[in-house]
Amino acid sequence: MKTKKIIAGAAAMLAVSSVVAGAAMAQLTVTQSKIFADGFGRARVGMTVKEVSKVAGTRLVSLSGGAIQNKGCFYVKPVHTPTGVEFMLTNGRISRIDVTKNTKITTVSGAKIGDTESRIKSLYPGQIQVTPHKYVKGGHYLTFTSKEPLYKNYRVVFETDGKRVTQYRAGKLPEVEFVERCG
Repeated sequence: MKTKKIIAGAAAMLAVSSVVAGAAMAQLTVTQSKIFADGFGRARVGMTVKEVSKVAGTRLVSLSGGAIQNKGCFYVKPVHTPTGVEFMLTNGRISRIDVTKNTKITTVSGAKIGDTESRIKSLYPGQIQVTPHKYVKGGHYLTFTSKEPLYKNYRVVFETDGKRVTQYRAGKLPEVEFVERCG
């Protein structure tokens, strides 16, 4: 009788640890989650806040601390981690992801805040368009456009001070190219 209880207890613990491990794998993490032209980790452009919270393993909250708006343009962020990541909502759906302060979050190609302009160009040969930054004298926007037809309506935009990436964003057109964010 004791053996059956021990085995049942061990099976229950294994089931719980499997669920916890699955949730941990789904979470947005600095080291494992990567920025794609259409998302961050398992969070994808087009998802609702509820859908992103479920696949990312973290709750999203308003940047301003108020209620999340499902109309117009609005920003949310993960409640705890990773920090320095913001999601733009357009009419209640994710339209872009901004990496503003986190130097450890990378794109699938390895680009990150702090990289040189030449490194970005080398990571995406022949796929970067350089334009002047609207507010930073000598700065640039380095815009990556994928050659894959599936991503023709998506971009990754790296902002630089003229030498290094200061922040970047990924998402769908036209939102990913908004300089004023929700402007």
